[in-house]
Amino acid sequence: MPLNEVENFITENKHLPDVPSATEVKENGIDLAQMDAILLQKIEELTLYIIELKKEMNKLKEEQKKQ
Repeated sequence: MPLNEVENFITENKHLPDVPSATEVKENGIDLAQMDAILLQKIEELTLYIIELKKEMNKLKEEQKKQ
């Protein structure tokens, strides 16, 4: 999911996509194994976002050197 869509989701829903809201956790409890899997997914997503940002930054640096 593109970062701007994540931002919109958080703004509208007040929690990350695929992560239960605080209200859901209060009402239903939490399955730790499931939450571990969700958190691992979020770590992977963050890693991919960082890689994408690094590529963009390197591209901008190269463009700046050419000017």
